[in-house]
Amino acid sequence: MSSIPSNRKPGAKAEAPQEPFKRAVASCMRAMAGVKELEVTYAPERPGLTGTGEGAKARLPEPARKLSLEEAAIVRGHADSLALKLACHDTGVHRKLMPQNQAARAVFEAVEQSRVESIGSRRMAGVASNLTAMLEDRYHRGTYADVSDRADAPLEDAVAMMVRERLTGLAPPKAAQRIVDLWRPIIEDRAGDELNKLGDSIEDQRAFGRAVHKLLQSLDMMDEGAMDHDDTGDEAGDSEPDSKPENSEGEGEQDSTGDAVEMESAEDSSEEIDEGEMDADDSLSGDMPEDSEMGDADEASESKRPQNQGGHEHRGADYKAYSNRFDETVTAEELCEPEELERLRAYLDKQLSNLSSIVARLANRLQRRLMAQQSRSWEFDLEEGVLDPARLVRIIIDPQQPLSFKREKDMNFRDTVVTLLIDNSGSMRGRPITVAATCADILARTLERCGVKVEILGFTTRAWKGGQSREAWLQSGKPQNPGRLNDLRHIIYKSADAPWRRARRNLGLMMREGLLKENIDGEAVDWAHKRLLARTEQRRILMVISDGAPVDDSTLSVNPGNYLEKHLRAVIDEIENRSPVELIAIGIGHDVTRYYKRAVTIVDAEELGGAMTEKLAELFDESATPVPPPQPVRGQRRMATAR
Repeated sequence: MSSIPSNRKPGAKAEAPQEPFKRAVASCMRAMAGVKELEVTYAPERPGLTGTGEGAKARLPEPARKLSLEEAAIVRGHADSLALKLACHDTGVHRKLMPQNQAARAVFEAVEQSRVESIGSRRMAGVASNLTAMLEDRYHRGTYADVSDRADAPLEDAVAMMVRERLTGLAPPKAAQRIVDLWRPIIEDRAGDELNKLGDSIEDQRAFGRAVHKLLQSLDMMDEGAMDHDDTGDEAGDSEPDSKPENSEGEGEQDSTGDAVEMESAEDSSEEIDEGEMDADDSLSGDMPEDSEMGDADEASESKRPQNQGGHEHRGADYKAYSNRFDETVTAEELCEPEELERLRAYLDKQLSNLSSIVARLANRLQRRLMAQQSRSWEFDLEEGVLDPARLVRIIIDPQQPLSFKREKDMNFRDTVVTLLIDNSGSMRGRPITVAATCADILARTLERCGVKVEILGFTTRAWKGGQSREAWLQSGKPQNPGRLNDLRHIIYKSADAPWRRARRNLGLMMREGLLKENIDGEAVDWAHKRLLARTEQRRILMVISDGAPVDDSTLSVNPGNYLEKHLRAVIDEIENRSPVELIAIGIGHDVTRYYKRAVTIVDAEELGGAMTEKLAELFDESATPVPPPQPVRGQRRMATAR
């Protein structure tokens, strides 16, 4: 590292010792990806990649000031993984071949990441060494080395490591060896031949994807009809390669165009999904944790799972919690000392000083629109109300004239309360949660000026992978299908009746290290909804801000893979069809339109302020045309008829 020349001018301040290393890694990454303008940043957050081509942005872990060889290899491994994904992965092809079943999709994504990393490992020994160091670190952080139960070992990671073994000849990292050992007998028995064939198409993503479909079929995670349909759609895409250039830009979970493509694919393929794939007794998909690790995440335990179209999962009456004893609903003040809240709030203000001005301008625009609708208008010549002094002159001229009264016309949003429910899960760590906290803060202040009450809530869990609920379940002998198996933590940052100035510092709690864990969306939405129902305001609005589907490893490892998602759909259906509460959702890099009728998906957290203000303005604008709900997929129509 010391041999890398410095660009420092004489007399200039000495740079940090890790800066030459960071420049070298970024340059190597651009060369490997073939993207000259690739923007590379370093932050103490999870590594990630947004966009493709010259507009791509990559985030790598911040290296330590005193960097050991092992730590340097881990950072290089993350850089190589993201660069190979840019160079060897076509997002358009990936979206077309993506299975619709949730468990199959998780395996498909993990294997595709293994493919692109294997290409680099086969060509360059140094890249293979870096990637091995990265994987060893990831699985070591996930504490998988001591796993003894197959239910706690992610199937997708086991398959990905076995695919890597077949493609490169490299043994799984020591930290992941236990996962592979638990699953290897089943996978080899059912899909050993399909694994051996994957190496023939490693350079052809489309052919490799079809081969993975056959692998999933051998594992009973994907039926033949769904596979044939994906192939047909693929060929249709081949016939007009230039007809939809947007298919090749951005990740499916990062690109709004990709979201539309996925919805169209869902309409065509949901009929083909076998209900057996969702059954709790399914030999593979029913008892596995469905972690969708894409290879560019830092910890397997914090990853977001892909979405399951599952149009027939409309009922959640069988949902239960193993124990409610350890759940908590707390205020921000109960979780943090006042001095620390002040410090965290100052940190939040400092982090987003630039964004605050942007969101403030959007909020001021919203305020002007609301205040324009609030211009006072009156009804005159009434028999009761407020005495109209302008018409008193008639009484003076003719005392026989009756008194004239007036009454102010009601405005639709005067008697209104808005609840902002913010996902406090681990994947929101970093920029997304900071942006969400700032936007909630500014919108609460804005709406309060307009006479609209605002409540700000957050939801997460008290522990990773279960907490006290799981301990109680283990002590009871692991009964089958225990239901939700983690301790809920619902946080009240600002109650509807509390003034903004009093609750302002509470939002700094979202910056606290260790707060953000797992997310059980269904119960959180139900909790926020019940709080709104208890309000006396005539109009009640619930806005949900999330970046992924419900995720709790402890619950999903011992229940059907769609357990939390099925309950979320049931709660949303109840609110949208049988409740006076107006429900709206904003997804950050996550297509929430497949859950909510009124929803919007944004690619980057930076767009959150604009999306929130625009959606609220749309709701309050009396002349706005209501957004039509998305048409149900054919599977949903069929099940609605069956009901």
